[in-house]
Amino acid sequence: MSPINFSIEKKEKEGLLRAGILTTPHGVIHTPAFAVVGTKGTVKSLSPEELLGIGTEVVLANTYHLYLEPGAESVKEHGGIGTYMNWHGPTITDSGGFQAFSLGAALGKGVSKIIGKDSAEKERDEEDIEHLRAKITEEGVEFKSYIDGSSHFFTPEKSIEIQHALGADISFAFDECTSPLAPLEYQKEALERTHRWAKRSLLYHSAQRENASRQALFGIVQGGRFKELREESARTIGNMSFDGFGIGGSFEKEDIQSVVGMVNKILPEDKPRHLLGIGEPKDLFLGIEAGIDLFDCVAPTRIARNGQLYTRSGKINILNSKFRTDMSAIDEICGCYTCRHYTRSYLSHLFHAKELFGLRLASIHNVYFIVNLVKDIRKSILEGNFVKLKNSFFEKFVF
Repeated sequence: MSPINFSIEKKEKEGLLRAGILTTPHGVIHTPAFAVVGTKGTVKSLSPEELLGIGTEVVLANTYHLYLEPGAESVKEHGGIGTYMNWHGPTITDSGGFQAFSLGAALGKGVSKIIGKDSAEKERDEEDIEHLRAKITEEGVEFKSYIDGSSHFFTPEKSIEIQHALGADISFAFDECTSPLAPLEYQKEALERTHRWAKRSLLYHSAQRENASRQALFGIVQGGRFKELREESARTIGNMSFDGFGIGGSFEKEDIQSVVGMVNKILPEDKPRHLLGIGEPKDLFLGIEAGIDLFDCVAPTRIARNGQLYTRSGKINILNSKFRTDMSAIDEICGCYTCRHYTRSYLSHLFHAKELFGLRLASIHNVYFIVNLVKDIRKSILEGNFVKLKNSFFEKFVF
């Protein structure tokens, strides 16, 4: 029996748009929902109490980073990732598979999961990072620690073992996330390997009955930017007895909605779907319209630390000189702590003065903006106003 329960509250009659309730051992997630990323067991600069105040329902932590430091056993001794970081709501861990991409095909190339029409691999001097390059084999991924250069090896079984120790409510099967620039032949090879790894992940997970009774396991659909591979992966992974599904890998920016929609038409309707590592405002609308229930992305806190802030009109850079004397809030209709108490001028001062409080205030705002944008989208689905909200948002937001 699955440790989670997913029910659909409302679904579009013709289409994939839906709102649901995902019940986990540590609480309820009202979907669609945004999982705030706490890579190393902390959401950078924010406390769990602040996350609750923002409206966060679920936090995602990174298996690879927690394995390297402080070690999965240390987290386990604390009672799992939730107790370790004093977060008492639902938690998710990724598989560590993305590091097979970021430390393998993408190392030093300036390539991410998403590419635009004009994207191309950017060559650079790799002498200083070549020693970190991951090596992918049938058995798993060999890599060196970015901390001390020590050698490590992740297999599907090892990834699940680590995630069991971390103790999140939802974990993911080990997969290979390929570069969006990888050719078809390599994408086929990697996809077949990902499917074999999925079976191994599921077999190991199911054999650990105590862990499987309290932790859900999601399979991951891959296939890069190739339609036939995505369809094959959705059918293959969808036919396995996972508790839910992740959609990972690489996309062309303009194809996210069509690719995700195509995959979700194949995946079982009664299980939750998570779009991995994607969370810009436009992507949230398009992903939800294509049937996505969960998202995660580091963008809200990462861009906040660089002075970029979300508003209903688009992103602003608080370091621009015009904001030094701007006495308005970051976003006049935002209800976050930052917007209720501080001006753009004050945040501009903090960033120019390199004061840490500025990073915190910016992070509070950006996380609040994204988490509550998804809540607004959910409300619009329940009330039958999704298209109205989407059109209104797109008219004002400069992408």
